[in-house]
Amino acid sequence: MRRTRTGDQALIREINLSIILNALRDHSPLSRAALAVATGLNKTTVSSLVQQLIEAGFVTETGVGKKSTGRPGILLQLNPHAGGIVGVEIGVDFISVVLTDFAARVVWRHQERTDHDQERTAILRRAFVNIDAAVEQAHLRSLEILGLAFGVPGLIDLESGTLLYAPNLRWENVPLLAMLRERFSFPVYVDNEASIAAFGETFFGVARGSSNVLYVSAGMGIGGGLVLDGRIYTGGSGFAGEVGHMSLDPNGLPCACGNRGCWETVASQSALFRRVQECIAAGNKSTLARCYDDRSASLTIPVIVRAAQEGDPIARQALYDTAKYLGIGLANLVNVLNPEWVVLGGIMSLAKEFLLPVIQQTINERALRWAAHSTHIVVAAYGSDACVMGAVAMVYDQMLRQPLSRSRLAA
Repeated sequence: MRRTRTGDQALIREINLSIILNALRDHSPLSRAALAVATGLNKTTVSSLVQQLIEAGFVTETGVGKKSTGRPGILLQLNPHAGGIVGVEIGVDFISVVLTDFAARVVWRHQERTDHDQERTAILRRAFVNIDAAVEQAHLRSLEILGLAFGVPGLIDLESGTLLYAPNLRWENVPLLAMLRERFSFPVYVDNEASIAAFGETFFGVARGSSNVLYVSAGMGIGGGLVLDGRIYTGGSGFAGEVGHMSLDPNGLPCACGNRGCWETVASQSALFRRVQECIAAGNKSTLARCYDDRSASLTIPVIVRAAQEGDPIARQALYDTAKYLGIGLANLVNVLNPEWVVLGGIMSLAKEFLLPVIQQTINERALRWAAHSTHIVVAAYGSDACVMGAVAMVYDQMLRQPLSRSRLAA
């Protein structure tokens, strides 16, 4: 008789463990009997796997469920204390770090502004200091670090984890994954910030469970990420999603990428600020003028939104014009990709009350009506936190897909 190889048995075990964990993520609390029904596994297998997961610390019993007849079952859920996950984003002018528990609840966060002209080594040094602080916070809470994911706005060689080119950061050939692995012993991942955010909004956020999602991050630049069938679409070379560098105007303004007239030159935070500045320089009255006259004040998205809410005509016009260009670019993408959901994230999403109506109207006017009518346009559930929460989702998903990677389970 031919014997089944141990490796095959281990693979089946890992698949079944993953099925149990994902069922609990989606539907907890569940009893063992309910898990058997939800997963299609027999009750004996479910009981054995659940016991392993409890002993490994992934699953915990939460009480007794109600049952009309027979003996009530003990309810199960994922254990929030199973470990901590660190999500990191380096933006053009900020560093953001969060620490979550295994229920994806943020238990610690830190964000700081950075100078656009600051040296790369200084910015990375600050990022690593903040990651160290997150790890220390995890230790104080008795949370073992399960992994870390790191998002940056640029082209990533996914095999080596090297940041090849980030035009708005002016960084090239930075071996981020190697640097992280040298410093930290837990699993680490590196990817484009918009791709990570797209995954997070599909895994945790506003498009949870959807199979075809386009995420657009609008900040100092514009990035994009596409999720197909629950996985990030990387393209042939891993560089899919650089939507900010679509050419909208062949004679337009120079872009940081070296081209002219890219989408982000007319639809980003930088473009919004430029419109405000040009109107004020032309002598138009605005409460935002103080941001240029008073060094203690600075122009930010919240400041512009507040001015628009108070009726400032310059703020409102600048937001309208920027939203119009966002809508034009999105109409092109809706025609090409026909996504179920378009999710707008990044710092610009704070202006959603002024942007979304114009974006929707522009898409309706310019996209093919069949594609436009089947696409939902929404703001990211996590807003400007979409990348760091997407980073948490990447680690979380990896843990649920490959639980045997944990030595305490594989033993």
